[in-house]
Parts: sequence; C-alpha cells; structure tokens
Amino acid sequence: VAVKDPTAVERANLLNMAKLSIKGLIESALSFGRTLDSDYPPLQQFFVVMEHCLKHGLKVRKSFLSYNKTIWGPLELVEKLYPEAEEIAASVRDLPGLKTPLGRARAWLRLALMQKKMADYLRCLIIQRDLLSEFYEYHALMMEEEGAVIVGLLVGLNVIDANLCVKGEDLDSQVGVIDFSMYLKSDEDIGGKERNVQIAAILDQKNYVEELNRQLNSTVNSLHARVDSLEKSNTKLIEELAIAKNNIIKLQEENHQLRSENTLILMKTQHHLEVTKVDVEAELQTYKQSRQGLDEMYNEARRQLREESQLRQDMENELMVQVSMKHEIELAMKLLEKDIHEKQDTLIGLRQQLDEVKAINMEMYQKLQVTEDAMKEKNEIISRLEDKTNQINATMKQLEQRLQQAEKAQMEAESEDEKLKEEYVHKSEQLQREFSQKEKQLLQLETDLKIEKEWRQTLEDDLHKEKETVSQLRIETQEIVNLKKDFLRLQEKNRQLKNICQDQEAALQDLASKLSESKMKIEDIKEANRVLQGQVWLKDKEATHCKLCEKEFSLSKRKHHCRNCGEIFCNACSDNELPLPSSPKPVRVCDSCHAILIQRCSFNVP
Repeated sequence: VAVKDPTAVERANLLNMAKLSIKGLIESALSFGRTLDSDYPPLQQFFVVMEHCLKHGLKVRKSFLSYNKTIWGPLELVEKLYPEAEEIAASVRDLPGLKTPLGRARAWLRLALMQKKMADYLRCLIIQRDLLSEFYEYHALMMEEEGAVIVGLLVGLNVIDANLCVKGEDLDSQVGVIDFSMYLKSDEDIGGKERNVQIAAILDQKNYVEELNRQLNSTVNSLHARVDSLEKSNTKLIEELAIAKNNIIKLQEENHQLRSENTLILMKTQHHLEVTKVDVEAELQTYKQSRQGLDEMYNEARRQLREESQLRQDMENELMVQVSMKHEIELAMKLLEKDIHEKQDTLIGLRQQLDEVKAINMEMYQKLQVTEDAMKEKNEIISRLEDKTNQINATMKQLEQRLQQAEKAQMEAESEDEKLKEEYVHKSEQLQREFSQKEKQLLQLETDLKIEKEWRQTLEDDLHKEKETVSQLRIETQEIVNLKKDFLRLQEKNRQLKNICQDQEAALQDLASKLSESKMKIEDIKEANRVLQGQVWLKDKEATHCKLCEKEFSLSKRKHHCRNCGEIFCNACSDNELPLPSSPKPVRVCDSCHAILIQRCSFNVP
C-alpha cells in the first residue's frame, strides 16, 4: 500500500473544511436575510478555518525572547502588492487594544470581508510565490494549488453583507477551535435542495448586477479620464503650435547664421590648405635633398675609415718588425728614449689642441641651440646646411691630401728600409723620425674622425627636427580634414533642419485648413439653429398631402419642410436646388420663399 504524504492529506482536509465553511456561511446568511454581525456562529467558524489555512506550513521565526509563528507577516505584504489594502493595514495598526500580531491578522481578515475584497487581496498574495517563500514552507497550503482553489471559493463571499465591530472585541485571546457539528447533514438539509437552487439563482443575479455596476463605473471613469486627456491634449497642441512657430523662426535665423559661418569657414580652410600645401612641398624637397647629401657623406666617410683602418693595420705590422729589430740594436734604443720624451711633449700639445677643439665644439653646440629657437626661418637653415656641406667637402679634400702624403711617406719608408741594409745608423734615425711623423698623422686622423662624427651628430639632430616639423604639418593637415568632416556634418544637419521646417510648415498649413473648415461648419450649424429657433413644425398626422400637387405622402414621396414659411412639399415638387459653398451637395429650396427645405422622416417620427 502506497503511503500518502501527510502534508498533502492536511492540505486536502483544510480545503474540504474551507469548502464546507464557505458554503454553510453563504447558505445561512441568505436564509438569515440581513447583515451579519460578529456573534454569528457560521461567521466565527469561517474565520477559524481561514486562520488554520493561513497557518499551515508557516515558517517559525526567531524573535528576541522566543520562537514566533504568526500570519501577520504575509498579510502585511498585501499593502505593498495591492495599494488599496493600505487603508485597512493602517486602520489595523491604529486599533487600540491589539497587542499581538495574531490579533492584528484577525482584525485584518474581518475588515477585508467587510470590504468584499478578501479574495482579491489573497489572490495578489499567492501570485508572488517568491515573496511567500520567506514565510511559508514549500509544502504549505498557500504555496500549492489548494490555495488558489480557496481564493476562488472566497469570491462567493461577496454576496454577504457583514457589519463587524472590531474596535471593542478581544481578538488577541480568542481560541480557534473548529466546530464540526455545524457541518453534519440532517433531514431538513436533504429536503431543502429546491430552496438552495433558488438561493443560488438569486446569488447569480446579485453577482451579475454587481459586476455590471462595476463595469459601468469603470467605463464612466475611463470616459471622464478620456475627456480630461483630450482637453489637456488640445491645450498642449495649441501651446506646441505656438512653440513650433517660434522655433521655426529661431531655426530660420540660426540657419542664416550657420550659412554665413559656413562660408567663412570654407574660405579660411581653403586659404589655410593652400598655404600648408606649399610649405609641405618645399619642406619635403629640402628634406629629400639634405638626406641624399648626408647618405653620400656617410658612405664616403665609411670608405675612408676602412682605408685608414687598413693603413693603421699596415703600420702596426711595420711597428712589430721595428720592435723585433730593437732587440738587436741597443744604441738605437737610447736615441729612441729621447725621442719618446719629445713625443710626450707633442702628446701634451695635442691634448691641448683636443681641449681647444672641444671648446670649439661646445661653442658650435651653443650656436646650434640658438638656431633651434629660430627654426621657423627655413631659408637661413638651408644656407647654413649648404655652408656645412661645403666645409665637409673641404675637410674631405684635406683628408685625401693627407692620405696621399701618407702614401708618399710609406714609399719613402720602403726606400729607407732598403737603405737601412746599407747604412744602419742613418736608417735607424730616419725610422725614428718617420715613426714620430706617422704617430702625429694618426692622431690628426683620429681628431678629424671625431670632428666628422660630431658634424654627423649635428646633422642627424637637424634631420630629427625636420622630421618633427613634417609630423606637425601632417597633424595640421589631419586637423584640416577633420574640419572638413565637421563642415559636412553641419551641412547635413542644416539640411535635416530644413526638412523639419518644411514638414512643420506643411503641418501648420494642414491644421489651418482643417481649422477653417471646422469654423465654416460651426457657422453653418449656428445659422441653421438660429433659423430653426421659434419655428413650429406641423404634425405628421395633419400633414398627409403635398401643398402643390395635393398627392398623399409615401415612401417614394418624402416630406420636405420649409424653414421660413412652414409649408411641407414632396420631393417631386421641390426640385429647385441651390449650391452652397459650405456643403458638397446642392440643397433643395422652397418654391414660394426660396428658403432651405429640411427632409422629414416618412414614418411619422418628429
């Protein structure tokens, strides 16, 4: 045998008790035939059953002193979900004598029954199950389908009128016990089915009338709200029309200003573009020329450095040979020591010359810093660069001459080497002199290389500065392109504003035409009402024949009444038609007074 869930059994029992209590309350109230008070036993049992239903599956909340388990927490949520419940919640809180949350919950149930909105309040509560999960377990009655069934049964209590006194009643200390003897059937209950059918029919009629009354009240409220909204929208449209006119005038003025500003911006940008293009082309040409010359100089200096390094290698080889020969010649070493002292003196002099060259370089660096401040004058920079290139060419020529002298010296050294074999003493002296000369030449070449490196560094700095100027010019050209884009965007915005102005002007023209048409129609209606005032129509029973042809009126011969003279004609006799500017069709005119004829219904209806 399958074991049933005890919570499901509890929910089913509570649902059956709720059905019985609600059914018994409705039947007894209708048989009672007047408003119920708080002492009515079926009503008291209904509140006890509802209290048990709301307590089912309620979570235990830990308070300051003990554990608490009340239904006031979920009922207090209703005022947040249903704004109309704020009134009864506030009145329950203000009631004197209520000290416990259970008493407040009982008072809330009684006030909701008197308002006939208990079903609405509990329906809003069971819809929000995520909020109810804070107060109830997952298997509680309010969290399952039985809660929705009970809410549906509570709708039937709207037929009951209850007048309950909550203020003086002791709701905190009441004991909620269900009296099952009230729900046991008797022979009288079995024999009263016909009476229950009649009562059900009466209840259905009452519910229908109440629902119809609610719908009519809602339609009336919606119509009032619609009329108010139409009046407000009419006033807003008038105000918006005036504002639109003012905006159109302002937009036209702004349009003229923008056009003038656009023309000025175009002229300035075109002029600026032309000037920048010319400057950029000139700078590019000078940069290309200077770069080509510097590349040539760099290649030439590199080639010379290779040659000088080769010469130095050769000289070192010769020096090694001479050092090997020094071991064999002792007398020559003494003379060489004297020459070394002289060479030291010459080195000191050369160092002094190097210091002077450094001072000259510092002066040149200061001059270059001064020229950096005046870089805007491009013509002066170009002339200086030409002077520098001329100086470099001169130095290159000097280096070539020195190389030629070195080659000649090398040839002489070779000849002297041959003579050394014959004249050893003279050869040693000559070798010492040549060695000193070669060292001087090497020192001079090193100083020249240093100077060339410094010149090259200065030229590279100039190239870097030129690159920076070119990058600045590129940035300016990019700004000019951005200005062009902004100008195109302004033109597009101006075109859109023109389209909006044209649309608003067309809308204003349409509104003016519609207003003029409505004014013409109103004037025609006023004129017709003014003419009809004071006139008395002839009764349909008396007007049976036409005044002209004296034929009886019928469906084919319809009645036409004259506004002025009051005569009645048929449609065959009143053939005179007159066109009016306010109406699209011509109107019929009386033959005697030429007034407008009004068609009357031929079925004896005024």
